[in-house]
Amino acid sequence: MDLGISGRWAIVCAASQGLGKGCAEALAAEGVNLVINARTATTLEQTAGELRGRFPAIEVRPVVGDVADPAVRHALLAACPQVDILVNNAGGPPPGDFRDWSREDWLKALDANMLTPIELIKAVVDGMAERGFGRVVNITSGAVKAPIDILGLSNGARSGLTGFIAGLARQQRLAGHNVTLNNLLPGAFDTARLQKTLQAASKVGGDLQATTEARRQAIPAARFGSAEEFGAYCAFLCSRHGGYITGQNLLIDGGAYPGTF
Repeated sequence: MDLGISGRWAIVCAASQGLGKGCAEALAAEGVNLVINARTATTLEQTAGELRGRFPAIEVRPVVGDVADPAVRHALLAACPQVDILVNNAGGPPPGDFRDWSREDWLKALDANMLTPIELIKAVVDGMAERGFGRVVNITSGAVKAPIDILGLSNGARSGLTGFIAGLARQQRLAGHNVTLNNLLPGAFDTARLQKTLQAASKVGGDLQATTEARRQAIPAARFGSAEEFGAYCAFLCSRHGGYITGQNLLIDGGAYPGTF
C-alpha cells in the first residue's frame, strides 16, 4: 500500500531507540524526511547515520537535547522546513510508590509527558490546517487504559495528555482541514523501557527471569511486541489513508487488555 506521504517532513521525538526509532524507520521507508531528537548525542547520531544509509533518498536532521527544554523545542522546529507529521514521544517517568514522590517529581512528569507534547502541538497544528494536511501521533502507554500500580507518575501525566487530545482533535478548524491527532497506547514492547519496568517489578516479586516470563505469558499473543511493528501502525496513522481517524486511542498490546471497550 502506498501511504502517500513521500516527500513530507516529520519530527519524531525520542527517536534514537525503542518505539520512537521504530516510528522513524517506518516513516523513512515511506520517503518521509526526518528531524529526529533524543537526549544522548552518540545514540542519536548513530541512528541518523543508520537511517541515511538505509534510506539515501531522504534527509535526516538530528537535534540533540531534552525536548522539555524550550530551547531544544525551538531548535527542533527550526530544523524542520515544514512540519507535516509530529510524533510526540518521551521516556516515561520512573516507577515507584507514590508515597515517595515529591511535588517536583510530579511537575517533572507532567512537563515531559503532557505539557511538552502540548507545546509542540500548539506550534504546528495551525500551519498544518492552513496547508490542508497534518498528522500528530502521541506515543503514550497502555497504562492510560489499564493503569499499572508502580507507574503512577506515567498514569497521571499521560492520562492528562489523553484528555487534552480528546478535545483538541475534535475542533473542526483542525479535523475539517485534514489534521488528525491520535494516541498510540503501547503495551509490552521489547524495549529498554520494558526492561527497566520488569527490573523494578522483580525487586518486589523476586527473580527477573520469572517476572519477565510471567509478564509474557499474561499476553494472549504470548510475546512482546517489536518496535518495527509499532512503527508500521504509526506510519499508517500518518498516511493519507488516516484522514478519517482522529481523537482515537489505539491500544496495541497483543490482546492483554481484558475489556470489551
